[in-house]
Amino acid sequence: MTGRFRGRGRVAVAGYAHSDIRRHHDRPLGALTVEVARAAVADAGLRPEQIDGFVTAALFPTSGGHRVTDGVSAVSADWLAARMGGSPRYVAGFTGIGQIPGAVALAVNAIRSGAADHVVLHRALHNPAGGYHDNPMTSAEGAHQWTAPQGFGGPLPMIAFPYREYLNRYRADPDTLAAVVVEARKNGARIPWSHWYRTPLTTQEYLAAPMVSDPVRRLDCDLPVDGAAAFVLTSAERARDLPHRPVYVAGYAQSPPPRHRAALHWPLDDIMAGGAVVARRLWESTGLRPAAVDLPQLYDGFSPFVYFWLEALGFCAPGEAHSFVRDGGIDSDVSGRLPVLSGGGALGNGRMHGVPQMLECYLQLAGRAGERRRDGVSVALACHSAPHYGGAVAYTTEPG
Repeated sequence: MTGRFRGRGRVAVAGYAHSDIRRHHDRPLGALTVEVARAAVADAGLRPEQIDGFVTAALFPTSGGHRVTDGVSAVSADWLAARMGGSPRYVAGFTGIGQIPGAVALAVNAIRSGAADHVVLHRALHNPAGGYHDNPMTSAEGAHQWTAPQGFGGPLPMIAFPYREYLNRYRADPDTLAAVVVEARKNGARIPWSHWYRTPLTTQEYLAAPMVSDPVRRLDCDLPVDGAAAFVLTSAERARDLPHRPVYVAGYAQSPPPRHRAALHWPLDDIMAGGAVVARRLWESTGLRPAAVDLPQLYDGFSPFVYFWLEALGFCAPGEAHSFVRDGGIDSDVSGRLPVLSGGGALGNGRMHGVPQMLECYLQLAGRAGERRRDGVSVALACHSAPHYGGAVAYTTEPG
C-alpha cells in the first residue's frame, strides 16, 4: 500500500493573521483569537460568512495545573465558530499526536471531501499567571509514583535526559547549542510581532544563563506567552481567485504513538526511532527528499530538538548535527546554509507551538516576508513538536 498523498497541491493556504506575542495580554485569549481570525479572513479576501469550516489543535493551550476555560485560557474550534458569524458546515478539533500537522490534515480532508470550502485553522496559546508548570499534585499514583516523588516532573527533565544521552554518546560540546539559540533570537528579533523583536542574543549571554535541568539552560527553553495565529485554507481552484499567491500543501506525516515508558521518560533511541518513522512517512507522502527542501523549519520548543530533527530527517547523519551547527550550518544569513530557524522558531518568537514554523513556510513561499524574503524558495517544511511525538507538513509553490 502506498503512502503517497493523493491531494498534493490541491489545497492551499490563502491568507493569515498573527497577534503580537506577549507574556500576558490584557484581554482574554478568546477575544484576541476572534480578532486574529477575522483579520486572517480579510487577508484572504473573504468575508466571515464565507468561512464554513473551523479546525484547531487545542492540546497544551497552557501548562501545569491551571484551569482550562474555553475562550479564556483555551480556544476550541467550536467556541471560535460560534463567534465568527455564518453557519459553518465543518467544525473539528485535533487531539492526537502532532498538533498542527493534525489540524492541517483535518482542514485538507474537509476541503478535498467537500465538507467545507474555506477553513480557518487557528492556534491560540495562553500563559497563565503564577509559576509555570505549577503542580497541584498532593499524591502520586500509577506510573507517576516512580518519578514525581524524586522531582522528575514536567518537560525539563524529559528533555534533559535524552540531550545528556546525545552529548555523551557523540562527545558533543554542550556550549555548541548556543549557536541554535543565538540563530533563533537573531531571526526573531527581525519580526515585529515576536516577543523578542529587536532583542537578539549573544553567545556570552546564552552561556551566562543558569542551568534549569542540567544540561538544559534557561535560554534553551521557549518563553511562555499569550498569542494567537490563524490561517485560511481553501481549494487550489478557489485560491487562484484570491489576492495572494497560494501556498500548496504537498503532504504531511505524523508520528506513531510513542513507546510506553515511565512517566515523561523519553530515551534518545525512542526519539530517533520515532523520528525515522515520521521521516519515512513524510518522504513517501510527498515524493520529496531532504535535498529538495529549500526551507526546513525545525521545531525548537527546546533547543536540543533542532539536533534531533536534523538527524531524523536526514539533513545530518546520526551524531553529526552538533558539529554541523557548530560549523555554521544553520546560519540563515549565509548563502548555501540550511535556514532551519529563519522564522525565529519558538525560541525567537515565544511559545507558539509550531505556529512560527508554519508561518515562515507560508510567508516565504507566498513572497510575503518583506525585507526577510528569501530568493529561490519553492519547497518548505514545517516540523512540530519532538520527532517521535509530532509531525511535519510540506508546502510548495506548485499546484497539483
